[in-house]
Amino acid sequence: MSSSSKLLLFSLFTLSCLHLSAKGDSRDFFKKVWSKADDILSERYYRTSYDTNYVVRPEGKWTLKLRVNQTGNTIHAKGTVDDIRTRADLSTSGKTTISIGAAYRGLAASISINPAKLAGKYNDYELNFNYNGSRVSFDVSYQRSKSLAGNIEYDGTSRVEKGDASMETFNIAAFYCFNHRHFSFPAAFSQSFLQRRSAGSWLAGLSYQGGSLKTSEELMDRMPDTPEVSIRGGQYGIGGGYGYNLVLGRKWLFHLSGLPSFVIYNWNKMTINGESERSGRVRFNMLFNERAAIVYNFSPRWFAGATLVMSNSLFDDKQVIVNQNKWVARAFVGLRL
Repeated sequence: MSSSSKLLLFSLFTLSCLHLSAKGDSRDFFKKVWSKADDILSERYYRTSYDTNYVVRPEGKWTLKLRVNQTGNTIHAKGTVDDIRTRADLSTSGKTTISIGAAYRGLAASISINPAKLAGKYNDYELNFNYNGSRVSFDVSYQRSKSLAGNIEYDGTSRVEKGDASMETFNIAAFYCFNHRHFSFPAAFSQSFLQRRSAGSWLAGLSYQGGSLKTSEELMDRMPDTPEVSIRGGQYGIGGGYGYNLVLGRKWLFHLSGLPSFVIYNWNKMTINGESERSGRVRFNMLFNERAAIVYNFSPRWFAGATLVMSNSLFDDKQVIVNQNKWVARAFVGLRL
């Protein structure tokens, strides 16, 4: 919802409150405020900036959705410090959540439950936010994890168990859709539109991946020969790609899109036992953002499907290489009212 719409809604609410509270008629007050707010939301929701032969709004004011979410993250790093080659291959514990959400004319809210966290088996913190608009869409994720596990190679191989290392990451990818009149990201990912005919679009976008990784004192105490490793990095990319929505039989929707980005600036630093090495600021490196979705409409009211959003990187540097792979998978079933 735009800031102007929010301001207008707030102004209507305030004026109505001042006017109607004097009369003491709370029932009429809420009816009038709701009616005016619904008119504003309806006008915005059904505003047509797309070709209705290809993209339409679904019938009904409400959309209810039950969703199961699964996320994961891996990090691979290589570096040469004091002529000693070090390599780390680590991954976090997968996170599974169950969420229930409701949307009214595009204005949505949801609540999520993590069964493993409630049982005390998952202590990481993670935030994933996705926005899908007609022209602009973006994916944002933040993760703070102490559940890393894998291997660190440094004059031999050391096994890293949960709690031996911590990681903090932040990823963002923004997409601009050129053919928004015929092609709809929301049809595939939020189901706030329906794709009637197959269509594709060229995409432009910006990407960022960044974060840090550090071994813990517990690992040093348990395995004194393991080096103290600290990795910090960040990469900024700009690029373009393509997305396509394939419609089969007016019930099936298949989506694939990719946005490769050229890294225009990066800062990667690896520190081994207090000695540091940095990568070059500008290299021929790549960031990749991929999306996939399947949606099946059982009827005008019921639908189900699954989505996958991934961000990963490909770097080649003589001194320090840091690659991260983050993914979010969702399965859902929904009802329109």
